[in-house]
This record gives sequence, C-alpha cells and structure tokens, in this order.
Amino acid sequence: MLSLLHIENIAVIRSADILFGPGFNALTGETGAGKSIVVDAMSAVTGERTSRELIRTGAKSALVTGTFTGGKALPWLEENGLSPDENGELLLQREILPDGKNLCRVNGRPVTVAQLKALGRQLLNIHGQHDGQQLLDEGCHLEYLDRFGGTEQALGAYRTAWEALTALDRKMASLQMDEAEKARRVDTLTFQLSELERAELSPGEEEELEERREILRNAADLSQAAQGAHFALSGDEDSPGAVALLMEAEQALERIAGVSADLDKLRERLTDCRCQVQDVADTARDQSGSFDFEPGELDQIEARLDQLYRLKKKYGSTVEEMLDYQGRCQRELDEIQFADDALLRLEQDRAKALQEAQKLAQILSQERRTAGKALEERIQTELAQLDMPKVRFRVDFAPVEGETGLNAEGMDTVRFLMSANVGEDLKPIQKIASGGELARIMLALKNVLAENDDVGTLVFDEVDTGVSGRAAQKVAEKLAQVARHKQVLCVTHLPQLAAMADVHFSVEKGEKEGRTYTAVESLDRERRQAELARLTSGDKITAAALDSAGELLDGAEGYKKTL
Repeated sequence: MLSLLHIENIAVIRSADILFGPGFNALTGETGAGKSIVVDAMSAVTGERTSRELIRTGAKSALVTGTFTGGKALPWLEENGLSPDENGELLLQREILPDGKNLCRVNGRPVTVAQLKALGRQLLNIHGQHDGQQLLDEGCHLEYLDRFGGTEQALGAYRTAWEALTALDRKMASLQMDEAEKARRVDTLTFQLSELERAELSPGEEEELEERREILRNAADLSQAAQGAHFALSGDEDSPGAVALLMEAEQALERIAGVSADLDKLRERLTDCRCQVQDVADTARDQSGSFDFEPGELDQIEARLDQLYRLKKKYGSTVEEMLDYQGRCQRELDEIQFADDALLRLEQDRAKALQEAQKLAQILSQERRTAGKALEERIQTELAQLDMPKVRFRVDFAPVEGETGLNAEGMDTVRFLMSANVGEDLKPIQKIASGGELARIMLALKNVLAENDDVGTLVFDEVDTGVSGRAAQKVAEKLAQVARHKQVLCVTHLPQLAAMADVHFSVEKGEKEGRTYTAVESLDRERRQAELARLTSGDKITAAALDSAGELLDGAEGYKKTL
C-alpha cells in the first residue's frame, strides 16, 4: 500500500507529507483547493505522463516521493534486480525539471520513466473521471472483457496466427499487378540488370583501381626512390653500399673469432643485420622495376573508374551495394516472371494460415463468451449492491465484418448493453446511461477487474460525479467493502463517502506572504464532523448539520463493523 506521499513544489503545494493508512482513505476540500493535484502527484511518482507546468512558480524543480509497504513480491523488481529495503519498504521518487527532463529512482537506484511506469502499474491503479468516457467508447469494451476473462494466452496464440496470415496477404499483394504494369517493370529490371551485368562488377575493384591509379600517377618518383634505396644499400664498383660495409665489419670480427665471447655475439648480430639489409636491397631493386607500366594503362583505369562513378549514381554508393542491388533486381524479375507459380503456392499457404487463424479465433471467442456470461453476472451483482437492482447488463457479441470475418483482435465485436428501467430494451450504454448510472457501472466494472490483479492500492478521483442520496450511500458501502481487501484512496465531494473512510484528509487552500499554498491535514473525529457538515450544508454550519454529520459517522462505523 501507499503509506507516505511526499510532495514538493507541485502546483500550489509547496511541501506536504500525507500519511495514508490501510483501508479506506478519503480526501475532501473545496473545489479548486488542490485535491486533484494530490492525484497528479500520485500519477507522477508512478511514471504516468506529466508536465513541467506542474512545477510551482519560482521553484527549480518539483519532487514527488512515494513509500509503498506491505506489498507482494513483484515480478518487475526481480526482473530489474531490485527488492524492498530491510524494512520492507519500496521508495519511488521522481524529480521534474524545468527543461522537461525527469530524474527517477527506485530505492535510490536511477531508472527510466518507462521503468517507473511499469513498476507503478503493479503498485497503484488510478480511476479518474475520464474513465467513464472510456466506458462510453465501445472500442474499449473488448479490452475490458479480455482483462476480466484472462484471455491473454488464447489472444496471444491467435495474434501470432493473424500476423502470419497478414504477412502472406502482403506478399501476395506485392505479386499481383496488371499486365501493363508488369510489362513496364520487367522492361526496367531487364535494362538495369543488363547494364550491371555488362559492367562485370567485382567486390573491392574500385579500391584496387584507385590504389593502382595513385601508383601510376607517381611511377617515376616511386621508381627513382626505390633505385636510390637500392644503390645506398648495394652500392656499385666505385662506391660500396651498406651491405658491403656490414660485410667488412663482419669479416674484421671473424679474424678473432673464439677469442672474446662478447665480440663473437657482436659478429652474430652483424651477420643478422647484413642478411636483413641484403633482403631489403633486393626488395628495393625488384620494386623499382614494378613501376614500369604499359602506355595507356592509366587512361584505362580512369575510364573504368568513371564508369563505376556513373553506375554508383544510379545503383548504389559502393560496388558492393550495386552488386546487392543487382541481386535484388534478379530476384524481383524472377518473382514477376514466375509470379503465377508463386501466387499458387502462396494461396495454398494462405488457405492453411486462414484455417489456423479461424480455429484459434474460435477458441478465443469461446473463452470470451464464457467470460461474458460471468461478467454479466458479476456486474449485475455489483449494480444491485450499488442500488441499481433493476438494471440489466449484457455483453453483446457480433461477428467482425469483412471477407474473412477476422481482425487483429479475433472474430468478435463486443459492446456493453444495458436497460436502466423495467420493460425497456437493452441498448448501448452511451445512449441511455445517466451520469450517476455511468459512475456506478464504471465502479462496478473497476471493482470486478481489480479482483483479478495484484495491485494493492486503488485511487478513485471523483468517480462519484452525478451520484447522490441513497445511491451515494451504496457507493460508499461498496468502497468500504473493497477497502477490506485493498487500500482505497478516494477524492470526493460526497459526505456519505467521506464518512465511510477509515482515514479522512482535508485539502485546504490559503495565502501566505503573497503566495497561494495548499495544505493537506488528517482530521480527527471533531474536525471530520465539521468537514462533513460543510459538505452537506456549505459554509453556514448549523448545530443540526453537525448533529447530522455525527449520525453519518456513527452509521458508517456501524456498517463497517458488519463487514
């Protein structure tokens, strides 16, 4: 559960430490006091999208820290080599900077925002006012059903088959073209292949030609340099070279061989030097002759390099790329020329792939229909507990339109239908649900879905909009039931919900030193009673309002003892 939320410089909150308790926690306050800012801070520390606009005016950065305790072992922690500290606490931290950058840490170790989000979704689930709009979007209904039914394995198997089917469709489409287009493409490919084949390209050819061209351009200087080196080493009849001089030194030491061990070693070294120098002299002599070339060779090389240059402008930046392009052209030409045969094989493969996808889609659909029946029963039960016993709820299935009757999600189109009044036909939720009904249906759905996950903390941000009177009391009782198994944090304007809380926080806005600030305080029994009276009757709190608030608190305590 979320035991501590520390906020620094988020909007109008300069600094706040909120110590949440287990069970049901409620936050109340005037409209605009900053309750939603607390929810924004929770979203930020669990990696959800945020904005640098949240940084309090004049502050260098904003910081949110969340301390989670008593949670189950989370797969994310093991995958990322982390674990709670010695006290069993998990510390999440996010600092938001004015340049839009974020510094995120888990137990002091830096992580990315994406990693923080992946962990946050295993710790805390926020249900906001916009969730009701998702319920109105029929495109979300199938996702809700799959989450409830736990169809991940069947859906994953089907999607693999669907991707194989669509890959074959794409390949077949690439081979299907009209005759005129086919003729044009064949002409183009034939011309390009002919030009490339005539060029007789060879890997590494361009580099070799450029190196040979450089040698030929400097042949005279290179030959002269090699000859000079050979003369210096070998000499001639009039001038001894280095080899002859080394030999004289070697012979001088040879005359006293055996007299001095040191001089014998020196002679051996001279012998090695003479042999190496002789080898260099021979190599220089041979090299000097290698720079001779036939007249016209340089012109031939220049012509070939020019040809390669012109081809590179059309087919690739290197000879290797041009050869690769040549191979692709040949394969494409072969595919076109033998397209009919290829299409026949692909059609056979597609028929098998379609059959496999349809089989897996049927399995997935059956799982969904079974889950749909169970979801209907669960939602009906939940709605009855939320003072909507006459409402009928149904998961409606329809086939996917199109030739194959399949799409990326399977063979089913799903939408939620309801009838709010006895005798009325079932209709799409968005056409008949009122605001209060929508809020309760969403609460019922969220409660049912939450049973199948391990998230320990549920946050409800004014999901009671449009609910009042007896319905509000039923919503409060439902949240109290949920809070017996999970931590519930609820931002509300309803006194019935606030009274049912195990811990009640007041969010108040004020001014100090010319700045607006928001404070969050935990309320004792007396202040809770006053806050409930304010929620009921506004600023003019009468004795009767206080008495009514006290009765509301007593009634809530009595109800919770029955759970």
